[in-house]
Amino acid sequence: MFLSWYKSFSSQPHQPFFVNGIVLFISFILLFLLSYSNLLILDTSILTYHAYSMIFIIFIQFFLGFLYVVFPKFLSQAEIKQEIYMKNFLFYFISSFGFLFSLIFSLDLYILFMIIAFIGQIFSFNILYNIHKISIVPMKKDTKWVLIAFASGIFAHFLYLLSLMEFTNSFLLKYLSINIGFYLFIFSIIFVIAQRMVPFFTSAKVQGYMINKSKYLLEIIFALLFLKVIILSFFQIEFNLIADIPLFILFTREFIKWKMPIFKVTAIMWILYISLYWIPFAFFMSILESLNGIFELNFIFQKVVIHTIALGLFVGVLMGFGTRVVLGHSGRMPYANNFTIFLFIFIQFVVLLRIFASFSLNFDFDYIFFINLSSISLIIGLVLWSSKYLVILLKK
Repeated sequence: MFLSWYKSFSSQPHQPFFVNGIVLFISFILLFLLSYSNLLILDTSILTYHAYSMIFIIFIQFFLGFLYVVFPKFLSQAEIKQEIYMKNFLFYFISSFGFLFSLIFSLDLYILFMIIAFIGQIFSFNILYNIHKISIVPMKKDTKWVLIAFASGIFAHFLYLLSLMEFTNSFLLKYLSINIGFYLFIFSIIFVIAQRMVPFFTSAKVQGYMINKSKYLLEIIFALLFLKVIILSFFQIEFNLIADIPLFILFTREFIKWKMPIFKVTAIMWILYISLYWIPFAFFMSILESLNGIFELNFIFQKVVIHTIALGLFVGVLMGFGTRVVLGHSGRMPYANNFTIFLFIFIQFVVLLRIFASFSLNFDFDYIFFINLSSISLIIGLVLWSSKYLVILLKK
């Protein structure tokens, strides 16, 4: 019986990676909650158990599951063989849960599992690169930028491992690694996928809709994100304006140009639209944060920008694409019922709650309470999504 279930479970790449991703997402947010509530003492920094885990353990697995499905289609190649992606999945499975349990029970081992995760990440890049290399389709721009973002992630991961060595400036390397991993790796991969798939899905659903993207959109965005990473890592916050103002203008102008028909599509599409709209909002918040520094207003923003992007964009796209892929590849209609629509709306509430938590210190509110409340709310949203869609993945 188990062999029959495993054969079915591993028959499509998104299934094991999505399952691993959602279980780990819930687990690490719970770990964060317990740590912030002082119910569990972790002898490591928040950069390791929260930032590192989100970038190099969790989000990448969701989008690898998606990439392993669409990359061959983008490049007109055969599907990735089961033994190849499952071998890669094994690296992520061992490293992910090994890293999680080592944080709780034995810190002596967590570096070992980070190295295994790093090897798995290189393996993932190699799988995608080989598909890209042998393809003869004329349009390979999107897959090229996915690979550039992925290579940036490997470099970021290497810097994080290097920061653990005693002879290095550990904080600077960790901070640089997280900035590269967040903006040039995860953000870039998600946006490259979204700018390819969202207009395509829209044109398939709305008669007469024309895809209207700027020609050098990805090149300009990556260059500006690279500039932002350098400024974040080595300069005062005020200098962020140099990257944030053009990023805000570019994304705002681009999304207006796309003319996304939010009221002409089903809920499974408008969650993707709303997720994209959080991008210019986040960079507008970053502009305000820089102006706050310039004019010495002493208003506390407390990581509002990265959490707006992480929850608004990353989780929103994850749920939008994840729901569509789970339903479509299980033979069901990719349609969001009332329960799923409620989940989409609930996630927007979680984003707003986390934004409020970032600002709560300015009003003498209990910051820890609102951070924990937003964490609990996110866990509830993920568990509710899992109650419907994880079950489908496990039954398949």
